Amino acid sequence: MSALKLVRSAIVLALIVVLLGGWTRLNDAGLGCPDWPGCYGTWVLPSDHVELAQGYPGVVIDLRKGWIEMIHRYAAACLGLVVLMLAVIALKNRTVTGYPSKLSLLLLGLVVLQGLFGMWTVTLKLLPVIVTLHLMGGLATLTLLVLLEQRLSHFYNPQAQPTGGHMGTRILLFCLFLQLLLGGWTSTNYAGWACSDWLLCNADETVGYDFSTGLNPFMAIGPNYEGGLLDAPARAAIQVSHRLGALLLIVVSCWVTLSLWRRRYLRFHITLFLAALGVQALLGIANIVWMLPLGLAVAHHAVAVLLLLLALNLHDRARSPVMEANHEYRVVCG
Repeated sequence: MSALKLVRSAIVLALIVVLLGGWTRLNDAGLGCPDWPGCYGTWVLPSDHVELAQGYPGVVIDLRKGWIEMIHRYAAACLGLVVLMLAVIALKNRTVTGYPSKLSLLLLGLVVLQGLFGMWTVTLKLLPVIVTLHLMGGLATLTLLVLLEQRLSHFYNPQAQPTGGHMGTRILLFCLFLQLLLGGWTSTNYAGWACSDWLLCNADETVGYDFSTGLNPFMAIGPNYEGGLLDAPARAAIQVSHRLGALLLIVVSCWVTLSLWRRRYLRFHITLFLAALGVQALLGIANIVWMLPLGLAVAHHAVAVLLLLLALNLHDRARSPVMEANHEYRVVCG
């Protein structure tokens, strides 16, 4: 299998892993397995938990949550193997001019780090900063895989080599990652329930916002953070910060897409991105109104991943000299 086909397979796997990670977190299955990398000392959970209960006295055994976590780990392990294969190919092509060897090796290092974050998620009992970094590491892995696919596509098609980056889409990606970080921090601190009103946080009462506590990543190591340990003002501050991040992303998205709208070949991709952004905003409001039902929460997570893919696609297409040349040709001949 060629490196290009392999990296495309890795992107599909990474999507599955990221979505399974969200499914695990939203089902409160992050501690479905009390150990790592196996689950209750085994790689395949038995159908009867009596045997497990004997080895783990005092632990409430939930095989459903255990299986959710293990399926996530199986998928992550498959992704790790594919990334390892990409790194081996990169080493073989390290002397080839233009081949993205460093990016492939960087990906391998990131996947290894992700494995460590997965272990620390369990051993540190869902410490919010670790869980958030684990989430962002998954999104960063997906991002680097997409960038690697783009680099390899340009490598095998030298005529489509980009001339340089587009500053507007870079700013858009930065704001999107900031919002994803705030969303992850909201989720890992169980702050999605902090506000009951979609506009004012809590319309019927005055809410105090404790930003210094809510946005402080340094927490005590040792407690079990499942369900969250922050008080209401700190969680409200996290929720409001996430909303402010959404407003910033919307403003920046409108600015960047408006500046690119004159390029007709980008209009379809801009429309897709803006449509996904609108759906994401509506899902965010719906999650507040209906108090985070599982289906809506999963959809909110999935559309966030879709937004990342659409933004990366827009960034790549905005710097393509071939498309720019075709656009100029259509303008002259039109």
